Amino acid sequence: MNQANASAAPHALTPALRLIAGQVLSRAAGAPLITGNRVQLLIDGAQHFEAWAAMIESARDYVLLENYIIADDIVGRRFRDLLVARARAGVQVALIHDWFGTFGNAKHAFFEPLRAAGIAVRVFNPPRLDSPLGWIGRDHRKLLVVDGRIGSLSGVCVAAKWLGDAAHGIPPWRDTGLLIEGPAVADLEAAFRESWGGMGPALEFAAAPVPAAQGEVALRVIATVPAQAAMYQLEQLIAAMATRTLWISDAYFVGVPTYVRGLAAAAADGVDVRLLVPGNNNLPAVAALSRAGFRPLLEAGIRVFEWNGSMMHAKTAVADGRWARVGSSNLNLSSWLANCELDAAIEDIGIAEQMQEHYLRDLDNATELLLAGRRPRPQGERRRSARGGSSSRAAATALRLANTVGAAIANRRVLADSERGVLSLAGIALLLLAALGAWWPRVLAWPLALFAAWLGASLLWKRILRQREARRRAAAATRVPEK
Repeated sequence: MNQANASAAPHALTPALRLIAGQVLSRAAGAPLITGNRVQLLIDGAQHFEAWAAMIESARDYVLLENYIIADDIVGRRFRDLLVARARAGVQVALIHDWFGTFGNAKHAFFEPLRAAGIAVRVFNPPRLDSPLGWIGRDHRKLLVVDGRIGSLSGVCVAAKWLGDAAHGIPPWRDTGLLIEGPAVADLEAAFRESWGGMGPALEFAAAPVPAAQGEVALRVIATVPAQAAMYQLEQLIAAMATRTLWISDAYFVGVPTYVRGLAAAAADGVDVRLLVPGNNNLPAVAALSRAGFRPLLEAGIRVFEWNGSMMHAKTAVADGRWARVGSSNLNLSSWLANCELDAAIEDIGIAEQMQEHYLRDLDNATELLLAGRRPRPQGERRRSARGGSSSRAAATALRLANTVGAAIANRRVLADSERGVLSLAGIALLLLAALGAWWPRVLAWPLALFAAWLGASLLWKRILRQREARRRAAAATRVPEK
């Protein structure tokens, strides 16, 4: 495809083609296009926290907050106090946080003032006897809805690390979110209520009516659940439909072959494909796995950049200056298949242009990776950020290792040169494991026995619960109504 045709293509769609494209995107995302919204970009933690605080302070009826991490630090305590104050003023407050995300960031006692104020708090997916592998799937959403009239989704957690540490010279984390007013807020609230209902009884108070139109922005609210892969399908479609540009930022990129091929095919057709990732990832092991997949991208003509700040945590995409995505989903199998995520896919030239401008500013503080020779050294020294952040990094690492090792053993595809390091790591690890088993078999036998016992007890407990439920239903069906 030549550049002239590529530039003209987005403006030459007939109404029939636009209808088909919209239908395809709606079906892939599992979300309709909602018009009539006002949307504001939120950039970095400080802007998020001020906007969120103003939203909560304005609440008159209810506040719904769902976040992966709520930390016991200056930011977490600020929002805890804000929620307690609104609850004592008669506002209904419901809070969801992820067990794994908050583990190590806040203890149980941190949430006691919330419960004491009458706030309903639910913890997503804590360890349970009947779910030995339940830790794999996480609630990675970052969502706030107030009175059914204004909402926000983002990649930002309720934690001070997003503000950086000026005393130690660590700049703020880079992240992006949205403030939304209009009919789409009803879909944000529906996503929260679905999460809440999946953990127990539904909320006692009803949702506000669908808000009236507040602007002209059209978007889709994509609330994914494990095994759905809606965002994966949508990302593949956007890579296939882009005609001029596709600029992506991601915190924990672990490319899978099908998605990498989609990006490579777009680049082969003349699309300007760019990927921006952290230069200083808060989990170095994931950074190493991410870099292991860069060579196929670079060989396909995709430009890859590493951000020079403390941590690039934004999960965004902008295509052809007309379509944009902002939310919590990372580009790895863990986000696509194992987590509850929340994103907005926006079809608006104004928002897309703003995101392009922010992307170019980010590239001014990034280093481009090159195939030949050493890449240019960044300006100044890079600092490691504090630990913590997004979900499923360990799961993404395991999936990447399993994918590469499985392909090598089964000989089902040709491995890229960049995957040799993964094979070396897996091979050495397996040899060490074999030596450990040969010399100290109990070191392997005891953990395996404990896991088997846990799994067996889990299955039996589920059987007992199902039997009790069946008896309860049978008793209810045969109960004679009183006269």
